[in-house]
Amino acid sequence: MGNARFCVQCGKELVMREHEGRQYPSCADAACGFIFWDNPLPVVAALIEHEGAVVLARNAAWPEKVFGLITGFLEKGEGPDDAVVREVREELGLHAQIQGLIGVYPFREKNQVIIAYHLTAGGAITMSPEIVEVRHVPAHRLKPWSFGTGFAVRDWLERRG
Repeated sequence: MGNARFCVQCGKELVMREHEGRQYPSCADAACGFIFWDNPLPVVAALIEHEGAVVLARNAAWPEKVFGLITGFLEKGEGPDDAVVREVREELGLHAQIQGLIGVYPFREKNQVIIAYHLTAGGAITMSPEIVEVRHVPAHRLKPWSFGTGFAVRDWLERRG
């Protein structure tokens, strides 16, 4: 239930109730019927090949040695393929082209579903304030991590052989 304490429809208190075998925050007023399903959010991830290597970025909110793929949320009315190209443009200043879908991965720790794409891009990187550092890692030196976008890196590397 997080910080939510009140129904977004009628303002009454939220209480835990069972629905279809699971507990969900629900409006205390049964006549209202609001259920907070807390569905996972879709997130796009970009594995970008640029200047002969894969771009890994460090978000300003992350610890000093933590790098990952460019990621972002879909905006209203936007498809995942448009979102991933937009995120690369916004965060790195690159115009990228999608080469293919890598896969779709649950990220339960963040209540997200990651839709990962392989992209290629050219030009000079211009980092947004959200990104504080980038690294170019040759594919043969890239090592997947065991959470979040690391599974997409693993699958992409396996397909490359």
